[in-house]
Amino acid sequence: MSEENPPPTEPERIVITRETLRAGVLRKNLLKHGLPCLCETEVAASLDRILASWDETSDVWIFGYGSLMWNPAIHFTERRPALLRGWHRQFCLWVHLGRGRPEAPGLMLALDRGGACHGVAFRIPRDDVRHELELLWAREMLSGSYHPRWVNLESGERRMRAITFTVNRRHPRYAGRLDDETVAMKLASAGGALGRCQDYLFHTVHQLDEIGVRDSYIHRLAGRVRAISDA
Repeated sequence: MSEENPPPTEPERIVITRETLRAGVLRKNLLKHGLPCLCETEVAASLDRILASWDETSDVWIFGYGSLMWNPAIHFTERRPALLRGWHRQFCLWVHLGRGRPEAPGLMLALDRGGACHGVAFRIPRDDVRHELELLWAREMLSGSYHPRWVNLESGERRMRAITFTVNRRHPRYAGRLDDETVAMKLASAGGALGRCQDYLFHTVHQLDEIGVRDSYIHRLAGRVRAISDA
C-alpha cells in the first residue's frame, strides 16, 4: 500500500468514567475531530433550566434506558427497575464518534414519542445532585441531540419524578424511524473510540434480561445482529 493511501488507524480508545467526564474527554474528542459541540456555557444553562424546578431539598432520580443502565458513572444511593410511559426506546440517533466514524456512522438509542419504556432509575442524594448532574451533562448534553426533561416513572407501587434524556427531533443526527434491517446492519458493522455498536446493543439486552424485561424491538435486533455477525 502506498504512503498516499495509508491503512485506516484504529481510534484511540475512550472509556466513560467519572474521571474522563470530569476531564472533559468527550468534549475534547468532538472538538479534535471538528464536530459540532455546545459550548460549556450552553451546557451549564441547560442544567440550570432543569434544576430550576427542583426544590433543593429532595433527592433526584435519573432514568436510564441505554448505557446509563450498565455504566451510570454517577454516585447514587438506590437503583431500581422503572417504567416510563409515553416514550419508547429506539435506535434513532446517528453517532459519528464514540461508536461510529464520520464516514461510517453508527446508531445510538434515544427516547422518542409514544409507547412505553422499561429501564433503570437511579436516586442521587440531594447534597450531590448538582455535582453528579454536571458529570451527566458532560456525557449526554455535548451536541444538543437530547432534550433533558422531567418525567414520571412507575416502579412497582411507587411513583417518582425523574430526569431523562429524550431525542431532539430537530437535530441533524436524528435518524427517525429506520427499518430493522438498516438498523441491524449499522449495529453489526459500526464502531469507534467507545467500542462497537453491537456491544452497546448486547449490553442493553443483558440489562433488560437482568430486570426481567423483554423488549421485543431490542431483542429482535439482537437476534438479527448475531445472525449478520455469524454469517
